[in-house]
Amino acid sequence: MNIGIGDNARKEISHALAKVLADSYLLYLKTHGYHWNVKGPHFQQLHALFQEQYDEVWAAVDDIAERMRALGHDAPGSYAAIAKLASVEEREDVPNATGMLQDLIKANEIVLHTIRAAMPAMQDGGDEASFDLMVQRLTAHEKAAWMLRSHLE
Repeated sequence: MNIGIGDNARKEISHALAKVLADSYLLYLKTHGYHWNVKGPHFQQLHALFQEQYDEVWAAVDDIAERMRALGHDAPGSYAAIAKLASVEEREDVPNATGMLQDLIKANEIVLHTIRAAMPAMQDGGDEASFDLMVQRLTAHEKAAWMLRSHLE
């Protein structure tokens, strides 16, 4: 493979992307589950907001995995592989609407930290495409966290 990014850099970048993918995937699952289970006086607003957010993350997960493939590396394709890489924690209970909002804010913030940790490998490796994808993800998760926080004020 000769795309202008060395083998070691592609490997390091792909590993960083795998962590972003894993955290994004668990955020997707969490957001979708809360969409199904939210209740209370703000049900309609939160149900719609959660759907908008999980749809956006779902598309991003595909973009991240496809970027890994473009770099010549496999994307984690099992729940076990994703769970090993992820920093976003699962939650087995179903919190109330406020708890859902707080949990999704925290999960988006974790994804933001994972993205920021991944970006130096992309800069060092001269991978502008992956870096650009991460900038787009930063923007999306910062907006998602802001929208979720706005429901708590």
